[in-house]
Amino acid sequence: MFRKLKERASIFVVKNPSLAILLSILILNLALFAGAAAVISWLAPKSLANSGFWVSVYYTITMILDAGCIDNVIADIGEASVGLIIVCIAIVIVGMITFTGAVVGYVTNYISSFIENSQSGNRALKVSGHTVILNWNSRASEIINDLMYTGKRETVVVLASQKTDEIEHEVGERLSASLRKDQLSLKKECEQFSGLKRAVYYWKHRTKNRLTVVIREGETFSTKQLNDISISQASNVILLTKDEQNELCRFGSIERREELAKGNANTIKTLVQVAEMTSSEDSADHQTIIVEVEDNWTAALVDRIVAHKEKLAKCHIIPVYVNRVLGQILSQFSIMPELNTVYSELFSNRGAEFFFKPQTMEDNVNRATEEYMLTHRHAIPLTVMETASGSYAFSVANSEADCDRVCESSPLSRTFQVNAAYHLMPRNVVIIGHNSKCADIMNGFSAFRGEHNLEGSEIINITVIDDEKSLERLNYYRDYPYVTKTVTADVYDAALIRSAIEEAIDSHQGDTSLLILSDDYTASEDVDSAALTHLIYVQDIIFDRQKNPDFDRESIDVIVEILNPKNYDVVHNYSVDNVVISNRYISKMVTQIGRKQALFEFYSDILTYDEENADTYESKELYVKEVSQFFCEGEIPSRCTARELILGVFRASPEDNKAIVLGYTSPGGKMVLFSGDQDNIEVALTAADKLIVFSNH
Repeated sequence: MFRKLKERASIFVVKNPSLAILLSILILNLALFAGAAAVISWLAPKSLANSGFWVSVYYTITMILDAGCIDNVIADIGEASVGLIIVCIAIVIVGMITFTGAVVGYVTNYISSFIENSQSGNRALKVSGHTVILNWNSRASEIINDLMYTGKRETVVVLASQKTDEIEHEVGERLSASLRKDQLSLKKECEQFSGLKRAVYYWKHRTKNRLTVVIREGETFSTKQLNDISISQASNVILLTKDEQNELCRFGSIERREELAKGNANTIKTLVQVAEMTSSEDSADHQTIIVEVEDNWTAALVDRIVAHKEKLAKCHIIPVYVNRVLGQILSQFSIMPELNTVYSELFSNRGAEFFFKPQTMEDNVNRATEEYMLTHRHAIPLTVMETASGSYAFSVANSEADCDRVCESSPLSRTFQVNAAYHLMPRNVVIIGHNSKCADIMNGFSAFRGEHNLEGSEIINITVIDDEKSLERLNYYRDYPYVTKTVTADVYDAALIRSAIEEAIDSHQGDTSLLILSDDYTASEDVDSAALTHLIYVQDIIFDRQKNPDFDRESIDVIVEILNPKNYDVVHNYSVDNVVISNRYISKMVTQIGRKQALFEFYSDILTYDEENADTYESKELYVKEVSQFFCEGEIPSRCTARELILGVFRASPEDNKAIVLGYTSPGGKMVLFSGDQDNIEVALTAADKLIVFSNH
């Protein structure tokens, strides 16, 4: 019997250590109270002895809780012996250890444990309508940063295997940098006002950080930990690919790259768990699950999960093909560098952006678009698309309310002669370095070439400069006929790299884009190092050429891809405007798609060119077209309003390729988007300007 009790007690202590300690403290102190009260009753004079045992207990408790009560106890007792006084003092000392000290220690430990459990994800979080981010990578802090500009309160819960304090530090740095940049920009804008107007303008336009970010450390496929962050009640769940670059050494990253190129089993495992929980009957309706996909194997399995698990009334799973999207973007920027600035604003939650609203497909879309232009001057209509969730009209505006602001229909008489035979000029591209998206970048070039290649001449000429192993992986680009030359050079071969770039620029007519790629699988301490080194070589070439008074600086565009946003200022201060923070583009798209699901198919359309030799051009894209070639016989329109230009160009465009002007760019990197009241935007184009056009071709 005694042995059984001993065994049960041992099991109880192991399974409930905190409760065992609490019970021990309680039993020990009860014994102290009883023993001390008995001794006091025995030593006390008749006046106290006649009062009984419980009075002695009361005196014991008061002395333990407050040592100063000894005087009151002795005064109440009256004639106290030396022995009784010594006992009272001993009770106080022992009580301070066994009661006060033990209780304070237990409570302190409980509070510490409570905090630790909250941070580590062991305590349930009761919240709804929030955004959940699973896993952590170099794009995550950008997603959180972009949520700061949604115009409403946002709650973000992150569940990742990284240390909580590391993620909190990264998020804090990113948000502080954005707020500081916005504050400096706003102060510059306020300079046009004075006194009270300046204060009012600053207060009205200041960036408000209404984000609440909770970081949890744990496993993304744990049912308990997913339940603890209320994933079934989240409005958006963003499943990121885990960032390996900060965890591996140089050689480990190479092995990991080869492994991940085959597929990402962790993404599949987590998605299955998340899809099951968000499609349950007690989960919130219309949840959006955005999952990053970087390889074909994972993409195929994600599609099967979508088919098996997705319930549109409960959750909607959207795969974002990271490498494919970034490949398309980087190839487009190499052909039309100005698009970097355009997309930076349109893909964000600041300034002009894409909006959509339900609309039935019209028999004559062009006529419906023109009627909208006549009665809406705060938004620019783009297209009407049939998506998986319905038919929607897409437009560009500053806010969703602007899309519905109706004005009086007024006839606009300005006419323009648009060059229907306009074609983009041939482009020379030099690719320096490599990343995991090289094949997708080349696919983007191939798609563009298939739609825009000129008869009898090549619209793209590409030279690739990279190390031997990277060139071998892509078979020295032999599968791409428009790659005219490959140069084997390590980042340390400065002279060879410079001479190869010089030769590529001089051997082809027309403008040249220099695309500098950053290796996304290098060790964390080497991130962007090679790209910054290549940038120094390029800037030396441009500096030397600028000594020639006939050199046209606009003929060379430098597009630098960086992975760590902290390096943006370094590159930008090095006289490079086209800095592509590739991770930031994916983050912006993910943030917008989470709240506007139909944008996913729209983005897919504008980033994809039509198939080669297509009979009709169905896909619409953004183009940057030279003003001097866009209008017939180089006739540049005289000063007009943005609304006159938009409607005039639309009317003059061919029916099968309507051009919608969104704005224009000027030499030096200036970009103007026609957002706001179009009647109040004056446009004075020059031959050196380029129009930002949304069209089929």
